[in-house]
Amino acid sequence: MTAIAPVGDEMLEPAANGTPVPEAEEGGSLAGWYLIIVLTLAYTCSFIDRQVLNLLVGPIKAEFGLDDTRLSLLQGLAFTSAYIVLSPIFGRVADTGSRKGVLVFGIMLWSIGTSCCGLARSYWQLFAARFGVGGAEACLTPAAWSIIADAFPTRLIPRAFSVYMMGPYLGGGLALIFGGLLLDGAATWDLSDYPLLASLKPWQMVFFLAGAPGILIALLLLFVKEPARRAAKANEAARNMSGAEIWETFRKYKGFYGNFYLGMPLFIITLYAFPAWMPTVLIRKFGASAGQVGVQYGIAVLVTGSLSVLVSPWVARAIERFGGRRDNLLIVALACSVVLVLLSLGLMFADTYWSAFAVATAASVAYSLPQALSSSALQMVTPNRMRGVASSVYVFVVSVAGLALAPTFVALITDHVFADEGRVGDSLAITCALAAAGSAFFIARALPTYRRMLEEQA
Repeated sequence: MTAIAPVGDEMLEPAANGTPVPEAEEGGSLAGWYLIIVLTLAYTCSFIDRQVLNLLVGPIKAEFGLDDTRLSLLQGLAFTSAYIVLSPIFGRVADTGSRKGVLVFGIMLWSIGTSCCGLARSYWQLFAARFGVGGAEACLTPAAWSIIADAFPTRLIPRAFSVYMMGPYLGGGLALIFGGLLLDGAATWDLSDYPLLASLKPWQMVFFLAGAPGILIALLLLFVKEPARRAAKANEAARNMSGAEIWETFRKYKGFYGNFYLGMPLFIITLYAFPAWMPTVLIRKFGASAGQVGVQYGIAVLVTGSLSVLVSPWVARAIERFGGRRDNLLIVALACSVVLVLLSLGLMFADTYWSAFAVATAASVAYSLPQALSSSALQMVTPNRMRGVASSVYVFVVSVAGLALAPTFVALITDHVFADEGRVGDSLAITCALAAAGSAFFIARALPTYRRMLEEQA
């Protein structure tokens, strides 16, 4: 496996004349941080577009006469089926073509798709629009991860990722906050002068407006200068890895890749299941309004999630400094998996609105903390010219587990085990406790090979 050289020795890929180009200054360039800001906005926008549906469960169920299981297919399968099919394609394009071009195209497309969700007049039209959003959003992770890893010195990659990985929590929180406010406000708007908008119901108006910010973010990306691809070693030829070489790398380090690709998807189930169903738990079990839950839970997700992912590099550094663990990035994920088992079980015993709210808020901290670190761990031990493929495989497995299965697992338990929609909180607790326990098992198995890969780099 090609190692990533220490920061001081690292070079960019050879220029056309064969002269190595030194990497960006050790503090990260202004262009690099502009890139991170725009990509973070894009990631935030993507989560607004995919998760605003979570607050609209009640109106959509009533509009189309759905049960929880059919509704969950809009949250999961409709989005994910396209997402997982196109992720490897976008990953390969990110490895061989213009990552900036991929991002601009994808952001424009998913923004239009989100607005089209608001124009849906049937369940299957909404399903098709969600399918389009999912397919377009598949561009983001492989292209963004690859371009971030080339825009910063190695020691700053976890910090850059920690800023970028605030996106899901900013987006998830803003989707709930503004979704709730728009849902309540749209019912009172007089749009009679705008025939197209006047015919939209409040839940449709939320979708229609949620797609607008992405257009602006795509335009901001036009001012990004794509960084040169950094070779893992100064003397490595600037070439694409063959399929056989990529497969051999996966096979050689299957102890890491295999267990990482099993453990992290199970962990991601908690990240998607809690935001997908916790608003419904608070509404159904405790009689709260959608507006109240949207603002209160949205603020909790936004603040705890974004702060957790932002401080995560300091947590990892403290583990390395005081515990002497070079595998600190994955140790955080292991510890958080154990904590999530306990929190998920605690949700079953929460008998008041605020106790359930406290459990959900604490869970937001636990499932947010490892996200940037785990992404960094994968990028830092993977050769440059297969990062897009490695990222797309990661996107594939977490999409199947988190996006496609997490909401539906909860719904199936509610509809077919308990047969009582009022027990959705118990379904959520069971799903997340089992997933977090499985995650802890596989991440622990990944650690020995991960440590060996780090030692080979050193």
